[in-house]
Amino acid sequence: SGGVMLPNHAPMVVAEQFGTLEALYPGRIDLGLGRAPGTDQATALALRRSPEALSVDDFPEQVAELRGYFGADSKVTPAAGNEPPVWLLGSSGYSARLAGLLGLPFAFAHHFSAQNTVPALSLYRESFRPGALDEPYSMIGVSVTAAGTDERAWELAQPQALAFLRLRRGAPGPLPSPEETAAYPYTPLDRQMIDARLADQVVGGPETVRKQLDGLIERSGVDEVMVVTQVHDHADRLRSYDILADLYKDDLAPSAP
Repeated sequence: SGGVMLPNHAPMVVAEQFGTLEALYPGRIDLGLGRAPGTDQATALALRRSPEALSVDDFPEQVAELRGYFGADSKVTPAAGNEPPVWLLGSSGYSARLAGLLGLPFAFAHHFSAQNTVPALSLYRESFRPGALDEPYSMIGVSVTAAGTDERAWELAQPQALAFLRLRRGAPGPLPSPEETAAYPYTPLDRQMIDARLADQVVGGPETVRKQLDGLIERSGVDEVMVVTQVHDHADRLRSYDILADLYKDDLAPSAP
């Protein structure tokens, strides 16, 4: 899973769902757990239906409760005995440290918190104690837009940059079209925010993408990369993934913590 925001859901329900998936597809399911609600309070309340349960402060207890339902002695079916690999997700140091202390794999949201990537991963490794894993294992989520040329890739990346700008202003919405993006009345400050946003992403033609992504992997020292590509046209998205797969076709191999 790209991420289950645990404060929004009862741990037993998550255990039932992912225990079912693990039973159906053994060894193919990973459960990523996030600490933040990931949405506004009204939506979080609608999901959990209890304002007392919206705090993120009890996340360690929620993780422990959830993992307990996967134990062999658990009465929760089919979770008992069907625990998938559990990852902790984060965009700061809190979950990095917790993942290390619990000996769990850790995934960091580089795609929206790039400045914290290396510090958080360093904290994870420094905090690591053997648990589910004997040694640290990490992943980063990276925004990648690949195209035939650098110029085309930058053009494709503009709508998601505008979507981020609107999100920061408290007006989230669907990914805008290229036409809507081109007609938007950007201010100089808007342009600065968009340029800063795209500077933390991997955007370009094949040679540029390979160079940028290789550099990021080397700096972060991660074991895996999860790619997200937000472009308006589905064919352009598929083309971006095709380019990326072709660039790394000799490096790709199944792996798991």
